[in-house]
Amino acid sequence: MSKEIEDHRLLNTSRNKPFAAVLAKHVSRRDVMRGGLSMAAASMLSFGGAAQALASNGTQKTPLTLAFEAVHGSLTDAIVVPEGYVAQVLVPWGTPLNDGDTWQADQPMTPERQAVSVGMHHDGMAGFALDADNASRRFVLALNNEYIDQEALWAPQDGPTNVESGKRPADESRTEINAHGVTMVEVEKDANGHWAHVPGSAYNRRLTSATVMDIAGPVAGSDYVKTQFSPSGMQTRGTNNNCGNGVTPWGTYIACEENWPDIFVNRGERFQDDARIGIPTDKSRYGWDTSAGDASEDNDEFGRFDITPRGEHAADDYRNEARSFGYQVEVDPYSDALAVKRTALGRFRHEGCWLGKLEAGQPVVYYSGHDSRNEYVYKYVSDALWNPADANRPGEEYDRLAIGSRYMDNGTLYVARFHADGSGEWLALTPDATTQDGRTLAVALGLADDDHAGIIINTCDAADFMGATPMDRPEWAAVDPTSGEVYLTLTNNTQRTAEETTPTFTNTGDDIEQLGVGYGTAPTNASNPRANNEAGHIIRWRESRLPNAFTWEVFVFGAAASDVDNHSGLSELNQFASPDGLWFDERGDGQGILWIQTDNGYGGLTEYTNDQLLAVVPNGLGDIQGTGPVVNNSNQQQLKRFAVGPNGSEVTGIFATPDKTALFINIQHPGNWPADGGALVQDATIAASGQVRPRAATVVIQKRDGGPVGV
Repeated sequence: MSKEIEDHRLLNTSRNKPFAAVLAKHVSRRDVMRGGLSMAAASMLSFGGAAQALASNGTQKTPLTLAFEAVHGSLTDAIVVPEGYVAQVLVPWGTPLNDGDTWQADQPMTPERQAVSVGMHHDGMAGFALDADNASRRFVLALNNEYIDQEALWAPQDGPTNVESGKRPADESRTEINAHGVTMVEVEKDANGHWAHVPGSAYNRRLTSATVMDIAGPVAGSDYVKTQFSPSGMQTRGTNNNCGNGVTPWGTYIACEENWPDIFVNRGERFQDDARIGIPTDKSRYGWDTSAGDASEDNDEFGRFDITPRGEHAADDYRNEARSFGYQVEVDPYSDALAVKRTALGRFRHEGCWLGKLEAGQPVVYYSGHDSRNEYVYKYVSDALWNPADANRPGEEYDRLAIGSRYMDNGTLYVARFHADGSGEWLALTPDATTQDGRTLAVALGLADDDHAGIIINTCDAADFMGATPMDRPEWAAVDPTSGEVYLTLTNNTQRTAEETTPTFTNTGDDIEQLGVGYGTAPTNASNPRANNEAGHIIRWRESRLPNAFTWEVFVFGAAASDVDNHSGLSELNQFASPDGLWFDERGDGQGILWIQTDNGYGGLTEYTNDQLLAVVPNGLGDIQGTGPVVNNSNQQQLKRFAVGPNGSEVTGIFATPDKTALFINIQHPGNWPADGGALVQDATIAASGQVRPRAATVVIQKRDGGPVGV
């Protein structure tokens, strides 16, 4: 979740023990301050040692070495990269997808133009090869467009109309709806190493908050999602606020619906899941619903965002419209087939969809975090076992979404419980699962015994009843495809109290048993001894051989170098806070680089540097004798700052070409960048000489000599 649209009112509504309390028991203050080298070694898997045993015969490999000099912090309107590297702007917001269309710095945006242009505020992304021989030079870039900057969007008219009250003009609402969603665009590199998009490519495509999509999995066709638009409950319109992303081994893209609830409003009787997931009762974020009734409105395109019940039946209104959001959305980048909402993976504020270790004959696994304070970590396990014959075949035409249905429509959704001894367990969210108080989950939620769809609709409440561990805003994850170790950013938690204080609750009324009573504040602990845990940290875990079990440890704590609670010993050259984006960059032979991106609002760092990209080689950190932090006073120099974003921006979205010679990142909500407001391709490291119309954009980072990035 971008801090630009973070809602600090969002928090979990359950009594479950927060991760802070678990971590307090798991790590002592004395040992953390000494670097974590002697903590309960007998109770934990030694991740460091296991990660270095890379070959099947146990032979240790020489780890990769980061071969760049760490860059200093920056507070400029430009990208900063290491010496010997270049950075280029690619497909900024408003880039025309059709051949012959143009962009100008003062370009007014219309619904029609925005529908065929790159969307706003780039976030998660991935590349899909068009042919195996040129996979590192030509591919389809799939790109999330998370939200909008109304001031930049409506700059030619000095801002949006009636944004606080009154009716929004229909064309303004349509344009904003079309600026959200997903962009598919073909990109290619020329002989000089410069990248550009391919106007008019058959692969260029936009999916917006108005695009018709199929619903699949347990919720499809159920009474929960029947609306006036889709009385059968098999379709919906739009995908919104897509943050992190995922990819499938069969060659499709997953766009993850995260901060979507407040595009809706419900001024009437609320469903239980409406309240739990945070749908507002006063006004929606953008006021698209206020355009309802305009003479040009087509098929309730605006009225559907007001989910207040009005008719006798669900098919008479849009009371269920919001229940068709909050899912993982599968898109085939190679065709124009309708995108599919895969409901079996749960309904909440998905930060991402991270593929677990893939093994023939084993289930396909995906992890996802719910990005709000004191929310949970989830895992989906397919019923179908992975068949390598289903792997992507670039250049061939076949039904990839049918393969997706095989693995993503039938499976079990789990939620994580972390224990203080470094162990953990996955709790199944099924109707017959036993809750903490001995009831079945179906009974606890007031559902029929076989109502799997109801469990999915009420994913958050189901996790509450099962006793999952509330976390400090779980965001992006990254999986080492060799070891299967999963890294997860816990971005921050700004609502903490002093250690061992009593937590406060948000609700003490009669609905305690129905909705639970969540933490308004949670106590600090030895590993996060800040009254406001603004700096965040990263954890990692490994699945156990035991059923539904895992072991976990702290990987690194964010901090300013001068902080007294700088548990990982960070220096000026790698200090960071609010870790957000993560990506594991596999380099072969069981090794790789873990890239860390930040969305920082921490006062200890904002005066030193803008948001940034850091790199670390986990396998090079030595044999950690304990439970963490893995990055500590003895080895934190292995963590290096690689790039810094321009003023006002978040650095997010990341992947590299298969040959690792080009690293792609996204610059979201910049304040005054790129420098040339009219250019689609330009040097990302040049600062603007005056005020420009800011445009989120993808940035390609390459070595001047054309070699692999980072090493």
